[in-house]
Amino acid sequence: MSDDSLIHDETAGIERLLKIMQRLRDPDTGCPWDIEQDFASVAPYTIEEAYEVADAIERRSWSELKGELGDLLFQSVFHAQMADEAGYFNFQDVVTTMSNKMVSRHPHVFGNEDREKSVDQQAQDWERIKAAERASNAQSGALDGVAVGLPALLRAFKLQKRAARVGFDWPSAQNVLAKIAEESAELVEAREQLSQTEVEEEFGDLLFVMANLGRHLGVEPEAALRRTNAKFTRRFTAVEEKLAAIGKRAEDSDLDEMDGLWNQVKAEEKSRN
Repeated sequence: MSDDSLIHDETAGIERLLKIMQRLRDPDTGCPWDIEQDFASVAPYTIEEAYEVADAIERRSWSELKGELGDLLFQSVFHAQMADEAGYFNFQDVVTTMSNKMVSRHPHVFGNEDREKSVDQQAQDWERIKAAERASNAQSGALDGVAVGLPALLRAFKLQKRAARVGFDWPSAQNVLAKIAEESAELVEAREQLSQTEVEEEFGDLLFVMANLGRHLGVEPEAALRRTNAKFTRRFTAVEEKLAAIGKRAEDSDLDEMDGLWNQVKAEEKSRN
């Protein structure tokens, strides 16, 4: 029988979590579900946990954030355990790699460079170091290393940011706004004259340019849309509550009534702020 004393030691820290993961994956005594997982099957959960961290932060729910960060940490431990079993690397290798990266990317903190730099200069230095890292990994293209698995809106933002570093960029937000008008017109034309596939392409073009406008305005589009989603959810829920107060459901209402209640909710929010 295995020694589970570490597993039950609540003061043991990260070593306890690593041992728990090791036991969960034990082919003889572990959990059948955990044993059958692989990198691909666990990856969606990793993405989901990252979004739940962002959600807790957005709602400023610090008690929930502790748990969500733990869930995200567990995903790293899960992947590292599978990698260890396959002989690729282990959790300590992950920690060492990240530590080395942070020391390398902060020469103004851990090296001899001047710490009294502007935020912009530090950002430029960071990107220069990252570019050197990509070059050492045989990633020579400006867009190399932008993960394909990122949410599409976030990936568009990062692709445009990379392209802008090598000069492929509009000079101002005004130029981007003009491009949005152009893409909007093309979408209207596509809707009236073209196939559904072509409509989808034009719609994608418009979203792509909108992401670029966010970059020019200093707005991270994924975060902005996430906040808008939360705002819409909050306000629509309030509309449903107002309908419930008069004995109705949304299905029993119509657009005019719900729109009027929506405007009431907006006005109430503004008065509280």
